[in-house]
Amino acid sequence: MFALIDCNNFYASCERLFRPELRLKPVVVLSNNDGCIIARSQEAKDLGVGMAGPWHLVEPHLQKEVALFSSNYTLYADMSARVMNNIARYTPDVEIYSIDECFVSLAGFSNLEEYCSRMRHSIIRNTGIPISVGVAPTKVLAKLANKLAKKHNGVCILDSHDKVSEAVADFKIDDLWGVGRQYRKKLNSFNIHTAGDFRSQPLEWVREHLTIQGVRMWYELHGKSCMPLSTVTERKQGIRSSRSFGMLTNNYVFIEEATASYATRVAEKLRKDKSCASLLSIRLITNIHKPETAQYYKSIIITLPNPTNNTAELVAHAIKGLKQVYRTGYLFLKVEVFATGLIPETEVQLNLFSTYDGSTNNKVSALMDKLNGHYGRGTLRLAAEGFEKKWSMRRRYLSPDYTTDWASILRVI
Repeated sequence: MFALIDCNNFYASCERLFRPELRLKPVVVLSNNDGCIIARSQEAKDLGVGMAGPWHLVEPHLQKEVALFSSNYTLYADMSARVMNNIARYTPDVEIYSIDECFVSLAGFSNLEEYCSRMRHSIIRNTGIPISVGVAPTKVLAKLANKLAKKHNGVCILDSHDKVSEAVADFKIDDLWGVGRQYRKKLNSFNIHTAGDFRSQPLEWVREHLTIQGVRMWYELHGKSCMPLSTVTERKQGIRSSRSFGMLTNNYVFIEEATASYATRVAEKLRKDKSCASLLSIRLITNIHKPETAQYYKSIIITLPNPTNNTAELVAHAIKGLKQVYRTGYLFLKVEVFATGLIPETEVQLNLFSTYDGSTNNKVSALMDKLNGHYGRGTLRLAAEGFEKKWSMRRRYLSPDYTTDWASILRVI
């Protein structure tokens, strides 16, 4: 049996956790630069606040009714780790699927209703984050069960053929895991509107009209698992850092500082992943949503002389790439730094005739990681990143880092 454990309205729940006065008030979380709505509490949903819509379109009507927050990914990542660590106390096999949900194996466990209810209450008590648990013989059914759990008491167990048949009968095909917009349109054209409709189709029909993904989905809806639990984290194929500027700008100094800052972040992620990059891509982007301004879209891929993950070298190559793609006369929205061609740092091969020795820069990077890990990110950084960072994205409603910053820890008087 699989269980899908999902944090309810996760970003909004994280913000509300440290603001108990917002327990019954609508909460909305905005995307980078405070642009679009990316999370809503149930109260905000009940007000009709839509997902992914631009905030400025609804701000005049709802600003006084909702508690508004800029996205605080540092806080969300830490709370996610706390939830996952608590889940791991109840089962040894955990596959983290996203920041707010994971699959776990409950093979061999008995009395699942009582066990999952106890697990749910324990995690809510220990972390303050509300969760829902859906249990079923396959991942697709576990996802379906989790959606049903949100509408009931937080736990839904589909452990029999009759329970599965009843659950899929009226479950909208749009909400089925693995069904995207194009799949939905195709299935609707064959008069398939629920998971039950799809499940009742002959296997031969599914093989004829759908891809292997559709076939696996059909098997999973019939209780045959085709997607095993993955408990080993796969090595990343690429690491990217990109944020929109706080305003459109053609100021090269600002853009260079942002490039250096993003390259530094990429280097930190590479070292954490114990990987080295062989290729570095730099991309400059204007705002495609402002057609009245001149548009420019340019990128460059730099082949690094030697695979590396140290900050100084990656920043130097990133700035070199930026100088080649930068053009005057345009207002830029953001710059993107993307490291690819990743290899394990223990498998870096150097050219026999190369004089390269990155040991000094590697030591500097290790020292930066140590100091920044102790005193906070950005305590020690390259001068190329700048100091005031006037280009930083807008975060007017940012909450404190309650769990990762000593200065922001709540005080009880």
